[in-house]
Amino acid sequence: MRLSDLVLGLVAVLVALIDQTDANNVKDIDKCYSHVAAFSIDGFHSSDVEKYVNLRKDSTIAKLLQTGYEYTDAFTSAPSDSFPGTLSQFTGASPRTTGVWYDDTYDRSYFAPGSNCSGQAGAEVAYDESIDYNSTELFSGGIDAANLPKALVKGKCTAIYPHARLRVNTVFEVVRSKGKETAYTDKHPAYDLVRGPSGQGLSEGYFPEIASVKNTVDATIGYDQLHVNAFLDWLDGTSPENAEGSLKGIPTLFGGNFQAVNVAQKTKGYLAGDGNPFTPDLLKAIDFVDASLGKVVAKLKTKGIYDDTLIIVASKHGQAPIDPTKYEKIAPKAVINATKVNVAFQTSDDIALIFLQDQNDVTTAVNNLNGDRNNLEIQDIISRERLTYLGYGDPTKDPAVPDIIVRPELGVIYTTSTAKIAEHGGLSDDDRKVACFVSNPKLKKRQYPHQVSTKQIAPTILKALGYDPKELQGVVVEDTKVLTGF
Repeated sequence: MRLSDLVLGLVAVLVALIDQTDANNVKDIDKCYSHVAAFSIDGFHSSDVEKYVNLRKDSTIAKLLQTGYEYTDAFTSAPSDSFPGTLSQFTGASPRTTGVWYDDTYDRSYFAPGSNCSGQAGAEVAYDESIDYNSTELFSGGIDAANLPKALVKGKCTAIYPHARLRVNTVFEVVRSKGKETAYTDKHPAYDLVRGPSGQGLSEGYFPEIASVKNTVDATIGYDQLHVNAFLDWLDGTSPENAEGSLKGIPTLFGGNFQAVNVAQKTKGYLAGDGNPFTPDLLKAIDFVDASLGKVVAKLKTKGIYDDTLIIVASKHGQAPIDPTKYEKIAPKAVINATKVNVAFQTSDDIALIFLQDQNDVTTAVNNLNGDRNNLEIQDIISRERLTYLGYGDPTKDPAVPDIIVRPELGVIYTTSTAKIAEHGGLSDDDRKVACFVSNPKLKKRQYPHQVSTKQIAPTILKALGYDPKELQGVVVEDTKVLTGF
């Protein structure tokens, strides 16, 4: 036998083995799950996963990764506010498609709460604790329609609930359309948002108001325990007190968020120095979340559905800066003043979204901002054609798109607050590069280092449940693919 023939024969054998391995993997990952549990550890970075597992080798997170896929270069939405970050995972789309940019923003076609929709359109659109009946109470009755922004809908002045602002459907709506149960919990009643445009996406929602709780790590852990209790109740097929809606059995799709890590990052942060280790308070918050995930896993096993449940852990946002030495604050008004034109509204965090009174002033405003670039610690100014080119949309055609996006240097927050040392919402890697992994006992441990988007979670959820990802309108519009491995 010639050497070349031997080599070709060996190659053929190797290819056959690889094909068989791939076929075996496909057999595992193409299975349909009976349940999907999706959790956001708000603020948790991809780098935090590695740090934590190195510290806690026997943790729940470490164990989940042993039978799961980890995406080490996963990015959440841009901007990275909680609202677009949540919708990224549950619609498969970005703000240009969902129409939702922030929980407190502006829309040129909206009118103020309490108005009769007359006069010049253009109003703040706030979907946070300010729309509650009473944000000082954990449960005050949910959303007060009198606090909602308004818009003309088929010629009628209408209060717009958060779910009605959304332009595309959610995974919860798709699952409900199959006659299955869904449940979700988050930090404000405004997370009515995930119900989707139909308003029917959730069998049950549970929305204790985070603003009613002291802004400390311990108090937030106590708050998060309410979410954990809800997860466990749902796995028993029961409802937590003060839940909205009704549940009939264990939900096919359920999930929610954890706030403790987010609060610990904002108030205590990371240590300076090599690797930016966790502060004791931040580690305490992560330990709580890890133990809580352990309780969910234990309950899934008790109910006999662990093997049939895909667990997804993905943060809706990160937090910046990780390195505390980079923190700096600048008053939001300084950005507005620097434009030297009339500003209708500005959303400010570690980003500035600027809506002008007159869109003809964009060039003037950008030139003036460039003139004050050093004082405002500006890294980038995005406007006009670059907004469209970079995928943000066209403010001359879409009333929800800002005229100008100001990206400050990493660590700079446009705020006057003295209560925080970090923030999210911006475009930096610290804001956007988040924890993202999926787990099931039948999956083989894999780590995918290439870049993915959290919007790929939405079609992955549907595929995991045996449904067509293209039932999501945002997935079709943006051609969003399932996560690698699925």
